[in-house]
Formats: sequence, structure tokens, C-alpha cells
Amino acid sequence: MKFNILTLFPEMFIPLNYSILGRAINNDIIKINTINIRDFSEDKHKKVDDTPYGGGAGMVMRADVVYNAYSSIKTPGKVIYMSPRGRKLSNSVIKDIVNKEENITILCGHYEGIDERVIEEIVDEEISIGDYVLTGGELPAMVFIDAISRYIDGVINKKSVEEESFSNGLLEYPQYTRPEIFLNKKVPEVLLSGHHRNIEIWRRKESLRITLLHRPDLIHNLVLSEDDKKYLEELRNTNKS
Repeated sequence: MKFNILTLFPEMFIPLNYSILGRAINNDIIKINTINIRDFSEDKHKKVDDTPYGGGAGMVMRADVVYNAYSSIKTPGKVIYMSPRGRKLSNSVIKDIVNKEENITILCGHYEGIDERVIEEIVDEEISIGDYVLTGGELPAMVFIDAISRYIDGVINKKSVEEESFSNGLLEYPQYTRPEIFLNKKVPEVLLSGHHRNIEIWRRKESLRITLLHRPDLIHNLVLSEDDKKYLEELRNTNKS
């Protein structure tokens, strides 16, 4: 998959060249193409913003400069604007995009935002990473790229994705490694047993327990087995007592 990023600060995306995403880039599994919007300003000082019509605080990114930058991309694919008013990013949104798109262009705003006319002209969808406002769209864009990339074949182990939080609607079960005893706390016996079926049952129960404790809202949307329902009822009764 190729990500085109329209931004005023392409240097902010340097961290994507490290760790898991860095390996995916080196292996040509994903491609990152940053386009500096400022390069397309026709102003001699490379100015990209101006005062808002109607007055108000701050500055607004100019439609013509953003459009010129967008027009330089040969295959923009789906154009996404990182915006607080957009559809909230979730696992289902991520999977939907991964299954449908090969090229994605991400528009990063700054200042008080971007002239609405160019948003209407080039943007296919607005996406939010949460109900808060940041100083620019670069950090949300990186979150979006990281979340999407994890579901692209070859980026990480497929089994790891299947067992992570939200992949099956639940939060992930606890993880343990060496040493076997740490600060007088021992690794759960079932994980040392080598009995794969019992480990699978324990992990399922732990996912249910942790989800009920931290994100009970997620459970309402799940199709649960009778065993799951019975275990959740036991947990609720224990919490009441």
C-alpha cells in the first residue's frame, strides 16, 4: 500500500522509518510519499495561509496551495482528511480501508484549518482519532498509518493481529515471560502446563474479565457463547459481593 501525505512538516514522519514500519518500508510492503504543501505556494515567501473571511482568531490554509500540492500526486487513491469532525477511527474502519484501498492520500491540516472549498473538492472522507483537538494533522496521520499498516500482509505476523485487542471484539488477555517469579508474583500455572486447550480457555476468560473491567461497553456488541455468558455472570456476581 502507498501512503501519500500532504503536510507542511514532512520531517515529522521520519519516525515511520524505524521499527516495524521501517522494516515494512525497506521491504517495499508499504510506501510513504510525503509532499510538502509549502513547495506549491506561489507566494515569494512561500506563504500557505491567510486570515479567515469573517474574522476570527488564527489563520487558514489556502485552498489553491493545497489543491496544487494534491494535483502533483499521480495516483492519489482515497483522500482522507484528519479532522475532529470525521468518522472515528476504529478496528472496523481500519479493516474496511485495508480491504478496499491500495493508494491513500492523507491531508494534514494546521492553524485554524483548511479552506472548506478544497476539502469539498478533493477529500473523500474525514477521519478522527478521538474527541480532542491537536495542533496539526501529522500525529493523527501517523496513528492512522500505523493502525492501517498492521493489517497489511507481511508487516507483522498474522496470528499476532488476530489475537490483539479489538480483533475479536474483546481486549487482549495478559501476557507473561521470564522470569517465572517476579517480586513474589508467579506466572499463572496454566501457562506453564503446556496444555494448549486449557491455555486457550484461560486466555478467553481473561479477555472477558479484562474487557468487563475496563471496557464493558464492548461486550454489548458481541455474540457470546453460553460458556462466555455464564463466566461473565459469575464475574458480575463476584463484583457485587
